[in-house]
Amino acid sequence: MLKLVRLALFAALSFFVLDSALAQTKKEAPRNYGIGHAISTEQIAGWDIDVRPNGQGAPPGRGSVKEGEKIYMDKCAACHGEFGESAGRWPQLAQGKGTLASHDPVKTVGSYYPYLSSVFDYIRRAMPFGDAQSLTNNELYAVTAYVLNLNEIVDDKFVLSKDTWRDVKMPNEGGFFDDDREKTEKAFWDPAPCMKNCRGPVKITGRARAVDVTPDEKTQKRGVE
Repeated sequence: MLKLVRLALFAALSFFVLDSALAQTKKEAPRNYGIGHAISTEQIAGWDIDVRPNGQGAPPGRGSVKEGEKIYMDKCAACHGEFGESAGRWPQLAQGKGTLASHDPVKTVGSYYPYLSSVFDYIRRAMPFGDAQSLTNNELYAVTAYVLNLNEIVDDKFVLSKDTWRDVKMPNEGGFFDDDREKTEKAFWDPAPCMKNCRGPVKITGRARAVDVTPDEKTQKRGVE
């Protein structure tokens, strides 16, 4: 009797394995939900353009500071200024070192950006303004090299490519770190915060320095609640 049971189990298992193997050999018909279409490898490649800080993912190409100067003057200087000082309301690209801890921080490529990939990726995706993603790979490398030169990060002989990527050291690379407030500010946490009937009089203890956004009791007739 036991032998018959074993034979039956073996037969059932063999049928299951065979059925599974046959199922795997059959190609499932593509499901069509009536919207969109299958994306091609070329279309995926158009979006898969992120570059890591170590240069992984950077496209082929090269560009010198000298080559980038002409591209910058033709396509960038009208907004960002000839020396990266900005023109009108457009962002400043150069200088600003040592200002991040001040009351008027100037966030530029040289003072703020932590990695070369941050600069390269932004230019690649969004610049020139109004004609984004129009730069060739060589133009992209060249204009990035020129912006680095404006910030005195590389000299005027520098040629940027995948091979020289790691030679670029951004000044503020060490200025970024993981959020550590859970440890460093824990001493300020109130273990029993007030959750009801805790409304009290509001008092202005400080005012915005650069923008006049805080009500002035001398000119604000209505009280602050």
